[in-house]
Amino acid sequence: MTEADIRDIRAVVLATLQSIAPEVEADALRGDRPLRNQVDLDSMDWLNFLLGLNKQFKVEIPEVDYRKLVTLDDVVAYLQAKVV
Repeated sequence: MTEADIRDIRAVVLATLQSIAPEVEADALRGDRPLRNQVDLDSMDWLNFLLGLNKQFKVEIPEVDYRKLVTLDDVVAYLQAKVV
């Protein structure tokens, strides 16, 4: 996967996040910090975000994997591995 592919995945992740929380400023997010804390998502918003990623990428994200998706970098890496 190329750097451009990874940037594209990140862009879709951020767009999906902003569809749930339009007030989020993508440029202000740090990839290595817990995403839910940075954008103050409650559990329902977080679930909607993950379901949005499922829809966008056509990738099943089992509930057991939710705990792996803490940071923005985690989410991008997870999707990167799944869409190959």
